[in-house]
Amino acid sequence: MASLYLPVSTLILGVIGLIWGADRFVAGSASFARSIGISTLVVGLTVVSVGTSAPEIIVSINAALEGSGELAVGNALGSNLANMGLVLGITLLIASIPIYPHLLRDESPILLLVTGLAGICLYNGALDRLESIALVLLVAPLLIVAVKYKKSHPDSVEPQNIAAYSLSGAAIRFALGLAVLLVSAKMTVWGAKSIATFMGISELVIGLTIVAIGTSLPELAASVISAIRGHHDIALGNIIGSNLFNLLLVMGAAGAITPISLDSAVFARDYMAMAGMTLLMVLLLAKALRGNRQLSKNAGLILLSAYCLYYYVLWASISGGSS
Repeated sequence: MASLYLPVSTLILGVIGLIWGADRFVAGSASFARSIGISTLVVGLTVVSVGTSAPEIIVSINAALEGSGELAVGNALGSNLANMGLVLGITLLIASIPIYPHLLRDESPILLLVTGLAGICLYNGALDRLESIALVLLVAPLLIVAVKYKKSHPDSVEPQNIAAYSLSGAAIRFALGLAVLLVSAKMTVWGAKSIATFMGISELVIGLTIVAIGTSLPELAASVISAIRGHHDIALGNIIGSNLFNLLLVMGAAGAITPISLDSAVFARDYMAMAGMTLLMVLLLAKALRGNRQLSKNAGLILLSAYCLYYYVLWASISGGSS
């Protein structure tokens, strides 16, 4: 067991570094964008949204470069499951979130469409380079459409509090955050791979569990704080946006770097669980809109229970496969 101390310590320090680095990276880049005249709206829909997924993106790229493609895919799928089941579930246990029609009318169909496209890519047990590049290329038009739509519907987006640093201060935070993200990502991937090798567990499972939860901590912190402070639209919008970027950028970037062969369980168990959780979240949104227009503690319990059920199925399949 002594040989596990270094990998576990490295993994923990890597995850802490990802969270710290992401916070500086988002603050610096958002403030820098504001200081050169980019609107709060555009910053919120681009820099901040991508920034909260920065840990997953950096980890995914590093994993692909080191030949650990399954870890990258597991990180993307596992992070989406964690965002909906863990992040949104816990957030709702702390504070109910009002639901606005645009979440069901605009954002949810896009999330379902992208989830379906990801399923088409994973169905054959592989993620090839062409499919991955197509996923990544969808990011730009989605952002352009989102910015144009929100500009014509300004009441559907709440203003975000962005720190006002000097131009040099913002640049320093951006550079420091990015540097810490890069170093921490390498530490996280190395620690996760070492633990998987020592315990005889696949890199996919490590990506679905330890790495996915660790890289989802920025979303958890952002959503809980947003809900407590009353920025309800941000709390849920952050989760939907992060899930889109996880499928398009996190998974797409890994496959674009190197084609990835996947176990059949990735689609049948992990992707289907994520797709089912996505549909469940959308159905809860629809139910809330027909009722009191709030996602309450009951919805949080349902999502958290579904997340725990997935983990039960995951560990049961691992135990069954190793026996």
